[in-house]
Amino acid sequence: MIVDQYGAFVGKRSERLVVRQGKEVLVEVPFVSVEQVTIASGGVSVSSDAIRECVEQGIQINFLSGSGKPYAKITSPHLSGMVITRREQLLAYYDERGLQLARSFVEGKIRNQINVLKYFAKHRRSIDAALHRRLYEAAERMDAVRAELHDLEASNVEAIRGQMMSIEGRAADEYWQMVGEVILGKVEFVGRERRGATDPFNSMLNYGYGILYQQASGALLLAGLEPYGGFLHADRSGKPSLVLDFVEEFRAQVVDRTIIAMISRGFEPQMEEGRLTQPTRREVADRVLERLESTERYEGEKHKVKTIMQRQARHLATFVRREGNYRPFVATW
Repeated sequence: MIVDQYGAFVGKRSERLVVRQGKEVLVEVPFVSVEQVTIASGGVSVSSDAIRECVEQGIQINFLSGSGKPYAKITSPHLSGMVITRREQLLAYYDERGLQLARSFVEGKIRNQINVLKYFAKHRRSIDAALHRRLYEAAERMDAVRAELHDLEASNVEAIRGQMMSIEGRAADEYWQMVGEVILGKVEFVGRERRGATDPFNSMLNYGYGILYQQASGALLLAGLEPYGGFLHADRSGKPSLVLDFVEEFRAQVVDRTIIAMISRGFEPQMEEGRLTQPTRREVADRVLERLESTERYEGEKHKVKTIMQRQARHLATFVRREGNYRPFVATW
């Protein structure tokens, strides 16, 4: 559930979560049907009864800024009680487990970016053969860069983090250049901008990533992992490094593919005072959540993408405990 109306009130009535605007009931839904609540506007108030019921039923409450940046969340304090998993996660940073995980995150990111380019290429085979060819040529170059990951040798991730980030960066340069060609003429895009982006396309991407971060954070917490103890992304106070690591496998397939498709189909994002308007944020949120509800083939069966995220988080936890393997999720095209 996303609450993005200024002045809304989120409360509890019997066994139902209720969102009101003044005396008008905007949404009323049983708690058992709610997975997460995301507050994406200023001026929203939440009752203590609603918070307690959400926490007791395992419903995470997220708070996003107008640009999609997460700034707070409310979860049960008991989720941090899985000591063995967290102890092993922190120890894994110093041995081959951390190295293997970092390699998997980069591998998954690049392979999913390649498949996103192929996804948009297949729709252009007959209408723009030249672009179709350039997309495949870029995919081949990215795959050659990805292969360099397997030439890196070290005893831990810290020794070769710079080389991994270089590989990830060179593949990303190819990827974003081709994304620019796919959406050429639809919306202005001069390159990928993260923090402080003021153009519509980058703003849509950043807002979509904010929603994805919350989904990833919830999956990692439920798996007993520490969201701030990453491998590929370096430690920094207040930086959820494992969330940033974990979403690398999902960014391109969940957010990029969704936003590129919206723009390609003629969606015209609106901005005011340097950020997306509320209707545009709502449209981005709806489409990203819709993508999380869509299915992909995973471990021999079709599952919702959000379910795949939860399973990948559990695989990550069993891997750091030396109880299983970890392979990146790669969606089809």
